[in-house]
Amino acid sequence: MARLKFGAFLAPHHPIGEHPMLQFRRDLDLVEQLDALGYDEFWCGEHHSSGWEMIASPEMFLAAAGERTKRIKLGTGVVSLPYHHPFNVAQRMVQLDHMTGGRAIFGSGPGALASDAHTLGIDPMTQRDRQDEAIGVIRRLFNGERVTAKSDWFTMNDAALQILPLQEEMPFVVASQISPSGMTLAGKYGIGIISLGSMTTQGLMSLQQQWQFAEDAAKKHGTKVNRADWRVLLTFHIAESREQARKEAGAGLMRWHNEYNVGTLQRPGLTAFSSPDEAVDKTAFVEGAASTIGTPEDLVKTIKNVMQVSGGVGAIIGFVHDWANPEATRRSWDMVARYVVPEINGYIDGLRRSQKFVIENRAIFERAGQAVMAKIMENEKAAEALKVTGPGRVAIPAVNAPDLQKEAAKR
Repeated sequence: MARLKFGAFLAPHHPIGEHPMLQFRRDLDLVEQLDALGYDEFWCGEHHSSGWEMIASPEMFLAAAGERTKRIKLGTGVVSLPYHHPFNVAQRMVQLDHMTGGRAIFGSGPGALASDAHTLGIDPMTQRDRQDEAIGVIRRLFNGERVTAKSDWFTMNDAALQILPLQEEMPFVVASQISPSGMTLAGKYGIGIISLGSMTTQGLMSLQQQWQFAEDAAKKHGTKVNRADWRVLLTFHIAESREQARKEAGAGLMRWHNEYNVGTLQRPGLTAFSSPDEAVDKTAFVEGAASTIGTPEDLVKTIKNVMQVSGGVGAIIGFVHDWANPEATRRSWDMVARYVVPEINGYIDGLRRSQKFVIENRAIFERAGQAVMAKIMENEKAAEALKVTGPGRVAIPAVNAPDLQKEAAKR
């Protein structure tokens, strides 16, 4: 089985009230922690309104993160292409790729918040078409072409990048919700996908149909899409027990849902939770729940279900939130790296097989005791000393030592 990649997606969703400077710094600390723990990717978003989502330039944030990290890939999650001239986006991504030593992933979207588009005077009906148009131009620029193009929202005259990406081919990824537009765009260009709608039960159950949209578009345009380039977003908080996870995440989850999703964004169909326990129960303990609040074993089960429902993806990306306090949040990511990632990817299967073989073939290894006893009995003083040799008195660790008393009794 192909190994899954693991990463984190920072929108961010930070409750209003904390010093923004400290939030930025704590987010950078998290990237550094994830890099040390071996996570594969880190994603950062772009937003300009709503209060909770306060990173306006993912490229700027990721450039700072690149100075703190060594190996983790750094993705824009996402650059809202209708908000920017495509040439400037291309230049910034190339610079980011060089500044991070070839670790940049170019993720794009049409723009998620209607309030952002309103701020910039952009008609929401044009956003997806503009994203499509911009991707086509940016791909040409990345390929070293000199581009002349005139659109109703940008103009280029003999435009060419002075430097090209450091990577031979910088990964292109588009964001997808539940509608087919993102998957169709990925299929058209043969590029990667990050599914954001999978954080809901409806989105999770529609993953197989979503992939079909991508494959149909790829077939229509003569391209190919690869499941290895498909990333699925999940929400979770992990602790030593379900009770502990519930205690840590409940109040923050309730505030995030009530104050942001219901109160600020006013998402259709959502109602406020009346208690932290209700928040946890209705988020993680209902039929088909897309979120996990519990133990590493619970998250392993969720991921295996995602793989079954979707038919297979290339990466699981955890959504970064402030449901728990910073210490519990960092411990959650630590536990995922320590217990979930190796379980899913089979990193400890060989250790279990080795242990099982030793347990089941103990009789074969009795000969080690016989060999030691034979040497002892060849020496008169050693044989005499054996009479007072007992557990804990042998120089080698008892777990590895032959049973000398058992061998002596045989003799």
